[in-house]
Amino acid sequence: MSDVPSSPDVPPLPSDPREPSSPVGPDQADAGPGDAPPPVPAAPPAPPPPVVSYGQVPPTLNEVYYKAGINILLTIITCGIWFCVYAYRTHGDLKRYKGDGLGEVPGLLLGLFISPVVMFTIPYETEQMYQREGRQSPVSTLWGLWFLLPFIGWIIWYPKVQRALNEFWISKGSQSAA
Repeated sequence: MSDVPSSPDVPPLPSDPREPSSPVGPDQADAGPGDAPPPVPAAPPAPPPPVVSYGQVPPTLNEVYYKAGINILLTIITCGIWFCVYAYRTHGDLKRYKGDGLGEVPGLLLGLFISPVVMFTIPYETEQMYQREGRQSPVSTLWGLWFLLPFIGWIIWYPKVQRALNEFWISKGSQSAA
């Protein structure tokens, strides 16, 4: 006799663990002890990793990031904060096109903490793009030396470097600014 009273709501526990807990169906009635259950279908293969495409150019140059005069004005008004945004966006554009280089976050961090370095890295990456195409670059890494003339140097640097970038993007199919 069992010490646990039976309840009509609780099914009885099987006395033998080898005893099936559910009744045998009609299709399993004549299965022998050596027969294995049917195989479980395999899971579908995992999708391939996303393809990172390089060579992406900005679709249009009508945004504020591509206009040197507005960038100079915004950098002055925001006491240099806009330059960090410009560095973030420009380094991102360069990396999306080239597939290598600093990229957005390192460009932003350089703009925040050691902004004169950005004045060398953007012309350097621009020069690399032109050279990969077999073209003469209108700017070189040495253009970064304009940071030595604090205000006037930036006014000379921005238009020259941005013009070189814009000409390159237009040559690759980007829509020019209106």
